[in-house]
This record gives sequence, C-alpha cells and structure tokens, in this order.
Amino acid sequence: MALNSAVTSDGGEIGRAQAVQAQAANVNPTVHMNPVLIKPNSDTGAQIIIQGKAYANMDAVGFHDYKRMAMPFVMDSFDKLSKEFDSIVIEGAGSPAEINLRENDIANMGFAEEADVPVIIVADIDRGGVFAHLYGTLALLSESEQARVIGFVINRFRGDISLLEPGLDWLEEKTGKPVIGVIPYLHGLNIEAEDAIDASHDEKSHTKLSVAVPVLTRISNHTDFDALRLHPDIDFRYVGRGERLDSADLIILPGTKSVRDDLAYLREQGWDKDIARHLRFGGKVVGICGGYQMLGDEIADLHGIEGKPGRSEGLKLLNLTTQLEAEKQLTNVKGCLNLGERTVEIEGYEIHAGQSKVSGVQPVTFSNGVKDGAISEDNQVLGTYVHGFFDLPDVVSVISQWVNGANVESFAINDEKENAIDRIADSIEEHLKLDLLWPDLTEAARAE
Repeated sequence: MALNSAVTSDGGEIGRAQAVQAQAANVNPTVHMNPVLIKPNSDTGAQIIIQGKAYANMDAVGFHDYKRMAMPFVMDSFDKLSKEFDSIVIEGAGSPAEINLRENDIANMGFAEEADVPVIIVADIDRGGVFAHLYGTLALLSESEQARVIGFVINRFRGDISLLEPGLDWLEEKTGKPVIGVIPYLHGLNIEAEDAIDASHDEKSHTKLSVAVPVLTRISNHTDFDALRLHPDIDFRYVGRGERLDSADLIILPGTKSVRDDLAYLREQGWDKDIARHLRFGGKVVGICGGYQMLGDEIADLHGIEGKPGRSEGLKLLNLTTQLEAEKQLTNVKGCLNLGERTVEIEGYEIHAGQSKVSGVQPVTFSNGVKDGAISEDNQVLGTYVHGFFDLPDVVSVISQWVNGANVESFAINDEKENAIDRIADSIEEHLKLDLLWPDLTEAARAE
C-alpha cells in the first residue's frame, strides 16, 4: 500500500519501494516485483493495481474478499521471477500475525505457505518492545508457519550491543530460532520513502531559494521533492493542515491520487488565497501531475474515476482543461524543459489518469517530439505531468534562476541515493550471518 509509485520498463506501475529495491539489485524493475499495489483514494477505499495495471476501486471489505482472487496473480509473478533469478527476497506487508486479516492473506504467511518459502521476522527496535514483538509474533503463528521461520533480524539498533546480548540469548533459548543479526541505526540515510513524509524542517544557513509544498490528503510521489529537500542551498518545507502557504519564493502543488477532493481541501485550508497573494508579490508556482491539473480552468471526472462523478473549477492560473479517464498514462520520458532563455534536459515518468487540453505555450518537449505542460503568459506559473524531473543535477539550477535569479549549485540526488543503498548493503554484509541465509553461496565465496 503506497501512493509513491514508479513506472516499470514493461509499462506498468509498482510501488516506489520496490523500484528502489530493484535499483539496489541493479536490475530493471518489472510489474512482477509488486503484483498487487494498493493506492488509497479515501479513508476506506483504494485503487487496486494488479500486475502493473489499474484493476478496480474497492473499499477495505471488498478488497479483503477479493484477495483470494488476487493470489493466482501473485503466484504467477513469483513463478516468473523464480525462472529469471537465483534468489528472491519477498517483503511482507504489515505484520505476519494480524489475526483479523489472516483469512485470504496474500502478503505474509498466506503467501509463504502457498509458495513454500522460508521466513525471517524483522523487528524495529527503535520503536521499542522488540522482544515482545518477536516472541509474540512467533507465538501467534500456526505450527506450520512457525516451522517456516528460520530466524530473526533486529533493525535500527542504537547503543552498545553488549547490553542487548542477554536479550538475544533469551530469545534464542525461548524460541529455538537464531538471531540472524542486529543492524545498527544508520543516521542521515537519504533514501526514497515508501510513503511517509518527512515533515521535519532543517535549518540551513545562507540558502538561496525557499520552497513550500502543501501536504494534500492524498499526496502522491512526494519523492519528486527529495532533490529540493536535501539541497544545501534550498530552504524546503512541507506545509500541513492549519498552516499558511507563505514565506517562499516557489510554491509547488504536488501530485495527488484524488485531485478533485484535494482541490476542495486546498480551498478549505485557504491555500488558494495564499497562492493568489504569493503571485501578486511576484512569486512563482509549479504544479506536478494532479497539482498541474489543479492550476487549470476545470477538472472533469464524468465517469467517477477518482470519486463521485462531477466537475470542479480549477485555480484558473493556466489555460487548460482536464478530463479524467480510466486508462492511465504510464510512461518513462526524456526531453527538455524550455524556460525562455534557458533550456535544460530532463527525464522522469508520467502516472496519471487525466488528459489535458492546453491553449498556449507548452514548455516541455519529449525526445519523440510530443509536447507537455503549460506556462502562463506572465511567466509565473508552470505545470507538467512529469514526475522526478528535479533529479537531474542541472534542473534545479535552471529552475532557481527562473524563480528568483539565484545561482543554486548543481546537486546530484542520484549519487545520494546510491550512497544510501551502499551504506545499507555494507551494514547488512557486516551485521547479518549471511551463511544462515545463503549457505551454498557463502561456501562458494570461501572457496574462491
């Protein structure tokens, strides 16, 4: 379950976490790495993505009943991956001992039983109660499920390991299962979030550009902003419920899974008035995907793709109208962004259910010649369907000059991501007993 997603090379949609895991393994992501993706569009409902394609909107009860129908797709994806790779690490969702969700389970022990695979239980000690968590989880499993558990991993440990060792000995004695390892807390780890937003505001000295992003109720793909949030020259902040959308050079409207509902929420918060005031004082605004649609004249959802059928008046800051359609656009793109005298190469991806009709200049040109986006006649408002376009080093520099003429340095966010992956890999190699997981591979390594 996540609203941060990615487009695969085979033209499907998967969770962003699975795409990052593929990056860590140095393989191309495919839809089979995330055969079922749940994208919430309300407190009780979600869009269900099956093997990369939107299948249906369901409420929680409906999906619980549907899971038994989804299991064949999950097993089909597992079989395809098994034929391609020597080793597969399968990430569960939630707890393996959620008693109320055990029936028709496809994400944890239900899958492990069906696929006949071993299980490792991982617990986050930073949240506390780790021994109760591990011991209690194992106790709540059936006998056959308990037999599948080959050991435990404790994650995000801080402090002196010697103080933890009596607890590790107790756990192994009580359960008869080994502790495969204790992974330390890795501070300053800059890796893409699965879904949660890091709303902390780091104080930076001598910043050249300030950026504010409103947190919409169904904000999606906020990984778009990692390159801005981590940039040493940029003061970046998320603006939450009850806060003012002010004191920024640039306001960015993010993507959202429920664009009309979140447009109404934006107005409830008074952020439409904040944006209007921001523009009167010469500020700049960027909209991405759903945020781009909000900047136009109208959003029509006549078929109830994201909620109740109807039309919503946009913010009327760009000359475009949008019609939501059932068929999603799922595309990895490359091209260039033209901002007057400056042109910069961009790349990213599109995930959207809307088709927009634009009147006026379109600032993005893809490598196949297709145009995207819109820019206002006064050069203050920019919109695009492209996610991730801030990630190339030179893009932020060009955007900052467009916003306020600042000379912001190029920033290689992709190097930050690779460094984070390397740190995790090094920690796993150092702190896990890998011979318990891959005895044949570790013996071969010793022989070499």
